[in-house]
Amino acid sequence: MKKTISGIRGIFGGDLNLKDVLEFCNNFSSLIKSQKCVIGKDTRPSGSMIKDTASAALMKNGIDVFDLGTVPTPVVFREARKYGAGIVVSSSHNPIEWNGMKFIIEGRGINEKELPQIIQKQEITKSKIGTEQEISSPYIEDAGKIIGNLENQPEIVVDIGGGAAKGFAPELLESIGCKVHKINENLEGCSRGPDPTADNLSDLVLASAKKEIGFAFDLDGDRLVVVRNGVKQTPDVTLGLGVAKSLELGYKNFVLSIDTSVSVEKFIKENGGTVQRTKVGEANVIEQMLESKAQAGGEGSSGGFILPEFNYCREGILTSGLISSMLGTEKFNEILNFMESYFQIRDKTEIDSQFHDKVIDKVHSTFANEYSEVNTLDGIKGIIDEDSWVLIRKSNTEDIIRVSAESNDKEKCKKIVKDTIELVKQSYDKIR
Repeated sequence: MKKTISGIRGIFGGDLNLKDVLEFCNNFSSLIKSQKCVIGKDTRPSGSMIKDTASAALMKNGIDVFDLGTVPTPVVFREARKYGAGIVVSSSHNPIEWNGMKFIIEGRGINEKELPQIIQKQEITKSKIGTEQEISSPYIEDAGKIIGNLENQPEIVVDIGGGAAKGFAPELLESIGCKVHKINENLEGCSRGPDPTADNLSDLVLASAKKEIGFAFDLDGDRLVVVRNGVKQTPDVTLGLGVAKSLELGYKNFVLSIDTSVSVEKFIKENGGTVQRTKVGEANVIEQMLESKAQAGGEGSSGGFILPEFNYCREGILTSGLISSMLGTEKFNEILNFMESYFQIRDKTEIDSQFHDKVIDKVHSTFANEYSEVNTLDGIKGIIDEDSWVLIRKSNTEDIIRVSAESNDKEKCKKIVKDTIELVKQSYDKIR
């Protein structure tokens, strides 16, 4: 079971059971000042059981529950702004047998200070029993107001991936003027896995070949992958296109995770914007956004564009509409060509977690000698030149060290990753 600010996740019926759901939701009750909580789930088979159990735990503690049913994660986040708290029953892009819960306070995911209160047992003073009611969300109408209406009626293919984006992503795109063709609407018979960033999306590539663009969503609808001209784009391109549209809308202050493509930062600065960098992780990006009152940004590795005025989470569905509004313009092709000229590789190597810190310290000394600049905000990032960098980070949940790199030269990027993984392994052998 994984217990992080991104949520609690495990294999349902294995290391995550209904007893765990009761305990964590009981503990979460202590953080809910409004005494109200919205709840929604994705399409996983175990979702209804977990949602009902979570609702029971909340109501036992006097919390009124507002049930959205099967909806994308961004919908729960947006409604949680109104009600004060929220729970998403999902394990995002993990395999189908997994499930979990993401906890929301005042429209944002929990932070590092709040996580212990959910994990550690809380004795809640007995109070009245809370109520439960089903609600719907004006999410599609609200998102449409930000995007506006499209006159050119682009033809778009949407790969639902059997997830919760069904009933939301196609409807939003149609409402703003797109012609939409849907594939993989239902989980049963879906031709791909839950994570579009990891899948080759061959059906979407084929279906969108003669259309303007293709969009693929993960199971809970917060991640978006773009397919254009038969090519699956990197997650950084999704973020970059969202950023480009927000610049067009007049936003200037951005927050990006440390592993986001340098092309996105360059594009922002060339268009008069400013950039702050944070540790990897959606919650870290959002925390910095709130502190600095940033207007937009996100996390390249997950294709997660974030627009705080609308939602404090990755916004795959809204982003699909924002990107669609740029189709057919010279600006769109210019942006895509610029961002496609950079290559990112995200890899990992197995290292016993008890040696993570020592390995990273040893690599740090090598980076300091080899590279002009070294950043220790999150792991160690070596700046090789203005178009190339490498980042190593330890995993908090697995016996691995992650190695990410980027360059505007594909072969150079491959060599950077290969050499860095070798350096990590050599450091590990020496320490052991």
